[in-house]
Amino acid sequence: MQHSVCLPVPIQKWFFSRGWEPRPHQLKLLAQGRARRSSLLIAPTGAGKTFAGFLPTLDDLISIPERKRQGAGLHTLYISPLKALAVDIERNLKIPLREMQLPITVETRSGDTSPAKRQRQRIHPPDVLLTTPEQLALLLSNEDGSYIFTDLKNVIIDELHALTGSKRGDLLALGLARLRTIAVDLLTIGLSATVARPTELRAYLMQQRYPQQQTDIADLVYLQSEIKPDISILETEKSLPWSGHTSRYAIPDIYRALKQHRLTLIFVNTRSQAELIFQELWYANEAHLPIALHHGSLDSQKRRKVETAMAEGRLKAVVCTSTLDLGIDWGNIDLVINIGAPKGASRLIQRVGRANHRLDEPSKAILVPANRFEVLECRAAVDAVRAGMQDNILTHAGTLDVLAQHIMSTACAGPFATNDLYNEICSAQPYSYLTKKMFERVLNFVTTGGYALRAYERFARLKPTKNGLLRLAHPRLAKQHRLNIGTIVNSPMVKIRMTHSHKKKSSARDRSLSGGRVLGEMEEYFIGELKIGDAFIFAGQVLRFEGMRETDAYVSNAASDDPLIPSYRGGKFPLSSHLASRVRIILANGGLNNDLPTSVQEWLQLQHKKSILPGPNEVLVETFSRQRRSYIVAYPFEGRLTHQTLGMLLTRRLQRANAQPLGFVATDYALSIWCAKDIGAMLKTGRLDVEKLFNEDMLGDDLEAWLAESSLMKRTFRMCAVIAGLIECYHPGKTKTGRQMTASSDLMFDMLCKYDPNHILLEAAWNDAVTGLLDIGRLGDFLKRIKTQIRHINLNKVSPLSVPILLEIGQERVQLSQPDDLLRSIALELIAEAGLD
Repeated sequence: MQHSVCLPVPIQKWFFSRGWEPRPHQLKLLAQGRARRSSLLIAPTGAGKTFAGFLPTLDDLISIPERKRQGAGLHTLYISPLKALAVDIERNLKIPLREMQLPITVETRSGDTSPAKRQRQRIHPPDVLLTTPEQLALLLSNEDGSYIFTDLKNVIIDELHALTGSKRGDLLALGLARLRTIAVDLLTIGLSATVARPTELRAYLMQQRYPQQQTDIADLVYLQSEIKPDISILETEKSLPWSGHTSRYAIPDIYRALKQHRLTLIFVNTRSQAELIFQELWYANEAHLPIALHHGSLDSQKRRKVETAMAEGRLKAVVCTSTLDLGIDWGNIDLVINIGAPKGASRLIQRVGRANHRLDEPSKAILVPANRFEVLECRAAVDAVRAGMQDNILTHAGTLDVLAQHIMSTACAGPFATNDLYNEICSAQPYSYLTKKMFERVLNFVTTGGYALRAYERFARLKPTKNGLLRLAHPRLAKQHRLNIGTIVNSPMVKIRMTHSHKKKSSARDRSLSGGRVLGEMEEYFIGELKIGDAFIFAGQVLRFEGMRETDAYVSNAASDDPLIPSYRGGKFPLSSHLASRVRIILANGGLNNDLPTSVQEWLQLQHKKSILPGPNEVLVETFSRQRRSYIVAYPFEGRLTHQTLGMLLTRRLQRANAQPLGFVATDYALSIWCAKDIGAMLKTGRLDVEKLFNEDMLGDDLEAWLAESSLMKRTFRMCAVIAGLIECYHPGKTKTGRQMTASSDLMFDMLCKYDPNHILLEAAWNDAVTGLLDIGRLGDFLKRIKTQIRHINLNKVSPLSVPILLEIGQERVQLSQPDDLLRSIALELIAEAGLD
């Protein structure tokens, strides 16, 4: 297709007034829109890909201002993985529309949108609605869903690579399939950063036909930038920590860097890190620079204030989590600092792209490793980016719990024919594999609850009509279901609210708690561990816990030198397989020719002298005794989830061998198990065989026996049960507590395991365990890879490489001052034993 296509006159004049020329990929996407050909646009940051995605919409609305309407009149649906990104797009789209004097309306819709506005949008929607996958699912579950979307022409999915390959992506794919049934000749446009396998994303955008003879894929519009990002690893005069994840040692260097730039985004991997780094920077902020905090647990109004301040150039730095990862174009960001290892090359490229959001300028970033193993990972990530490697997972088989939720949502919108729904579901790329038998099993669960639950009326959610359709068993089920739509299963949250007054000496019972402004939300289990008077950090403030009233935690401002840092379940990124393999190569080379800090190179060289450095396809297993305990330390470099599962299974085997294991600890790089019996002696005398210990048959009976008693498997089931609607968190006017959810879920899990072991949700939970919390699939690949590749070294004392993993033992709650002092003395002792002093 030629690029002779011209922009609509208003847009042409607007470009001319700014001295701009449309780029070839923008014109190509406009031509694709006029030909009604769905497309995937892959372009680097700063290429104007979002505006390109909207060009077919603007072109259509300009050329046909008075459209014939059969429904509500919504023309374009824009889907974003982040609410913040949708807000940013609304702001950036309204500016040219206002300057071109185009009467095109644009609005956002999210959980933060007022109920009145959401209701009005269903009756009188804007021309362009910017929303999220969850809000689309909610709209489609309404009886007027067809009316809302009948006139829909275009769907734009931004940052598509961030959605596919996840349960949110499954939910969106099913929503797209539903939209294609409602709206004729629907055009889908995907916008994505560079990915390794674009064909997978191209298939996601298209309607598939079952049984699959050939995958239908969207057209590809591709723009490659020759400008390479400027990524460096922090150089500091301070000694690198042996373990931990706080990066406190680097605060002076980070502060110096942000002083030298206009606006710096400081990315961290968890909300706990965000709070800690913000507080540390605030203590170091002698120049009183405007530094802000942004993460998902903060109140939405607080986040919006930070976003507005960024856009207006009133901030010097923002400490943030993945809430600002994607597509954000706020202010003059000229530096990205990533605290800790990035865990994936694709994630690093995404974050680095926030700096210098222009096509012709390199993005600048500094990586700040928190410990010595993270130096290796940071080096591997920089090398991967320079080599143009990508490691994001783009597609997977659609999950059964999301399918169950979608079937129930469809019933909420009105009666349906099962064959029609099956064909529609199979047209969604993640579910193009779905057999009729599997569909009927999921449908049976939604209808009756399954074999073990069919006798209970509360699980009978669907009933047949006289003409052979399926409908809701009772209208009240629709409202209940809509309260629980979505795939992000958070731990139960508690609102953190400032109290107007408090009495320090009064008891909790006598204390009068009156409501003030809401700071945000925290996980219930952390609040449950606090005593009245405890100090902790949240929303960048030191707060004093005053007590609970109903579902709100009341706090006041406090002064404390040792406040707690909240911990959050989940949210830790897994180390990608690609980066893990690069780390193993660096380790095998002893860090030579990898531009590592001198202290890290000396550490690796001493390891080579005292023990060995394993080859890239080998796994090193060390055994040694220390302080009346025997240790076995393995270095798979397969990520924390894989190592935790491996540690559980190895512990069972060691228990069976009478080694008397006492505990284990796992990181992204290694795991250590300590025992009462001498493991080295048992391996040396043949009472224990290292090859048999790591044999892949542990994924058979050992795994099944462990899963039967594991709380992790119950947690996986709980998440599936919530998504599928078997257990509901939200009810009109109330929310179940974490204890109530856990009790209900564990009871259901035990009952199904006993009376209905083939239940569809047990199968869904197992499928999740393979790639999710337990990462069984990756563990299986590792055990196959290391057959005959295990290097066992029995040592007289601690090895240099084992020092970081041994320092992880016993680290649980994080406080601001104590761990560094405590760890320093332990570290000095271990360093001396390993000969590193």
